This record gives sequence, C-alpha cells and structure tokens, in this order.
Amino acid sequence: MGNTELERLVSLQDLDLMIEESEEVEKLGFSITGCSELKVARQELATKISKPLLFRYERLRGKLKRAIVPVKNDICLGCFLRQPTSISAQGREGTDLFTCENCGRILYWLD
Repeated sequence: MGNTELERLVSLQDLDLMIEESEEVEKLGFSITGCSELKVARQELATKISKPLLFRYERLRGKLKRAIVPVKNDICLGCFLRQPTSISAQGREGTDLFTCENCGRILYWLD
C-alpha cells in the first residue's frame, strides 16, 4: 500500500472500530480507559484526509461496518467477489483508489 491517503483511511477505520468496540464494552458495564484518546486521535487523523475522500468514507461507514477492505488473490474480502483483471493490475501499483464494483467498498491490495 503506497498511497498515504489510503493508509490514513485504513488507520481511521481501525480507530473507528476500536472506538465502537470500546463503547460496546462500556454498555456492558465495564469501564474502559483511553476511549477519549482514541476519539482525539481520530479527529486529528480525519483532518489529514481530503474532505471528499473523508465524506466518501463516512458515507460507506454508515452502511457497512468496514468501508475499506483488502483484496487478496483478486477477491474483495468485503463481498468475496473476484475483481476485474483491469483494476487488479492498477490496484497493485497503489497509486489510485478503487472501489469494488459489487459492494462499493474502497479497496487495497495485499499481494
């Protein structure tokens, strides 16, 4: 993954998932420390991502738990459908952002 903006998006998603999980644990009656630090880190990271891309991520995140998923062996690990060969070759270069034609998630290549 060479695209720094994509790397920031993946980090943002990781932070969102950690925040969500800590809030679920708090609902069960357990006390969690560090949740406020995660939220601050999320806000700081969000300012480093371009507004259109952040909006696109937030919109996807509203519908799907994971808005950004890896592609392994040309298969989207969000919906498990094979990606066209044309975008797989370009996606491995890591210069552009691609979305799955089936589920709409933002993709990044592992191999």
